[in-house]
Parts: sequence; structure tokens; C-alpha cells
Amino acid sequence: MKLAYRAFDKTGKVVEAQLDASNEGEARTTLRARGLYIETITAVDQDGTTAATPPVNVAASDSTTDPHYGSSGPGATSTRTRKTACGVGNGRRLKNLVMFTRQLFVMTSTGTQIVPALESLERQAQDENFKATIGRLREHVERGAPLSEAMAAQPHYFDQIYTSLVNAGESAGKLPTMLDRLSDLTRRKLRVRGAVIGAMVYPLLLTTVSVCVLVLILVAVLPQFAGLFDGLGVPLPATTVALMMVSNFLIAYWWLASGVAIVTPVLLLIWKNTASGKRRVDRLVLRIPKFGPLVRDFASARLARLMGILMNSHLPLLDVLELIRQSTVNTRYLDLLQRAEHAITKGEMISSAFSDTTIVTPAVYEAMRSGEESGQIASSLMNVADFIDEDNEQTVRTLSTLIEPIILITLGVLVALVAVSMFLPMFDLTAMAGGG
Repeated sequence: MKLAYRAFDKTGKVVEAQLDASNEGEARTTLRARGLYIETITAVDQDGTTAATPPVNVAASDSTTDPHYGSSGPGATSTRTRKTACGVGNGRRLKNLVMFTRQLFVMTSTGTQIVPALESLERQAQDENFKATIGRLREHVERGAPLSEAMAAQPHYFDQIYTSLVNAGESAGKLPTMLDRLSDLTRRKLRVRGAVIGAMVYPLLLTTVSVCVLVLILVAVLPQFAGLFDGLGVPLPATTVALMMVSNFLIAYWWLASGVAIVTPVLLLIWKNTASGKRRVDRLVLRIPKFGPLVRDFASARLARLMGILMNSHLPLLDVLELIRQSTVNTRYLDLLQRAEHAITKGEMISSAFSDTTIVTPAVYEAMRSGEESGQIASSLMNVADFIDEDNEQTVRTLSTLIEPIILITLGVLVALVAVSMFLPMFDLTAMAGGG
């Protein structure tokens, strides 16, 4: 019997043709042996017409039974994607994605087909959740879905920028090239995240130890001196009186102090998650001395890199801005991207929307403006992103080096103040006895 089929090759290119086979199962086996991923197979009548069967929409059919599945298209909008995609997800997911992308690029660039590559990655995966995710990707592709569509059904790992680049690579027949760009993008994201977290760990540890030491002194050590101070019969210094009052309050109302310490951060977090609270916090973060410009530079580098990669993939400019906006959480930059979309729809140059140096690094604006004039805006943005990221990493290391001694000095001063406040009354008594 003659069968008509529609399938995808290993690069994602659509293949439509006919073949002779005794049944549909034999046809599927033959096509898979050719390295094709089947979407539909229909019998051809003697008059040349086909009895069409509905295409397999794997993402949509499975989405009702698997809680991990989201929207079924690479460009579909998903609130869950913005919140849980690896751009803003935890470190373990990002590490898994970096390894997955790099290995998939290596295998596809050497001619390995998608399904065998996914099978290999599934066997290598050590994280059980990610292993199950790769398994679902493989099942989707085996059923005929494009790789980008299979990834779009897993928004907890693959955000819309990722799936859109894969989709562009499949459409252009350059999937390995896109995977190489995604590999570089995810590795840089992981490196920046590691640099920031590494710089924060030691200062946070020192701050925690400092607070614990001070509380221990106030509630356990200082009360031992209370009876001694009462028996001295001399006026106590103001610092000693203040410390005694704080110590007595913490001991008598420990439940209140503990409640305030727990409830206050929770209330601040709830307020921050409101629309007005988030907008205020986003604005405040960019105004903090030293820290605000660093946040601006990190955000500008990310914005420039994503725009450069997406524009270099020949996606429409409005689609580029929409994809970046869906993966952005800071309200100031959401407003910026909306202004850029409005500028483009009005026929203005996109650089006109990025001239605000309070939220965009001047180097990004200049690179965008010069790129518009030369017609090389994508490469200009990627080059300036590399430059800014290098500077940011050096700045983070420098700030970390400066913060550590500042915290140690502050801790030493506080402990010294407490010690002097405890022993100063005895020094005064000794001086009075010597004078008498």
C-alpha cells in the first residue's frame, strides 16, 4: 500500500513524501531508520487522495495528564514560565540545563540524531526530576513533535526564549548553531549567578554570626553582671544602662522579640509581592549607592545579550522584545521594554527607548545606536554584553573583598562597646577607691 507522510529530519526541516509499505507500522519503522520523526501518516487512495488523520499534538494531548506540562507552542505565553524558568529558577535546574544544552550541541554537531542524543542524555542524567524531563522530551520527539514544541511543554526547565531559539534553529536547519548559542548563554548565566552568590555567602555568614554573638552576650553574659552592678553603689554609665535595658527586655519579652523577628520579614515579603510593593522595591534597588549601579549593569548586560542572540536568530524585533519582556521580573525594565515596543510601532529607532542611563548602562545605549547606523546591532549588543559582564564579575569580587573587613571591623567595634560597657563601672569604682 502507498502511504503519504509528513515528518521532520534531525535538523527540524519538514519532509513530506510518499512510500510503499505493507502497513503503517512498517512505514514508521522505515522512516525512523531514515532518521525522520513522524508527525502524520495517511493512506493514499488509488485516485491519489489521502484520508487525512489529525496530526499528533503531543504537548496538548499530554498536558491534561501531567502537571509539568504547560502551553504547547514555543511562543505561547505562560505565567508559570516567567516564575519558574531557569533564567530565574534555582541553581540546580540551571546547572542541569547548562550540561544538557552543551552535550546536546556536541552530539547534534557531530551528526547524532535527536532521539539517540536524548536517550544518551537521559541515561547520563543524575537528577531524577531532570531525567524524567528528558524522558518526556524524547517521547514527544518520537511521536513526531518538533524538539521546540516538546521543550515548550516543559516550561519549568525551558523558558520561551530557549524554545524560541530552538524553534528558529529547526526552521532554518541550523539547530546545532542555536544550541551552541544557548550553551554559551546558559553558561554565562550560571557563571554570573555563581559569582553573585559566592560574593554574598561569606558576608551573610559573618553578619549572622555577629547577630548571634551579640544576642548571646545580651541574654546570657550581661545578666551575670547585673547583681554585681547593683552592689557597686556607683552611678552606671549611660551605655551600660542602655545595654541592661535591652538585656532585660529580651529576657522578659523574648516571645515578643522572636515574633517581631519572624513576622517582620514575612510581612515585608508579602508587601514586596504586591504590585505597588514590587514597583517600590525595584525602584529602590536601583537607587542604592554602589549596589544600584551594579544591578543596573547586570540587567543591562542580560538585556543586551538576549537582544543580540534573538536578533541574530532573525526573529522579528517585536517578537524579540516580547520574549525578553516575558522573562523579565523587574518592573522598571518591563516598562522600558514596553516603551521600546511603542517606539518601534511608531517607526522610531529602538535606541531612543534605551537612553535612560538610570536603568541602562550608557555603553549599551551607545552600542545600540552605533549598531543601528552600521546595520550590525546584534553583534554590537553581544560584544558590549561580554565587556560589561567581565567588568561586573570584577566589581563583585572587589565589593566582596571590601565588605568582609568592614563586617569584621563592625563586629569588633560592637563587641568592644559591650565589653567596655560591662567593665567600665568597675574601673570607675577602682578609680574612686584609689582617690579615697
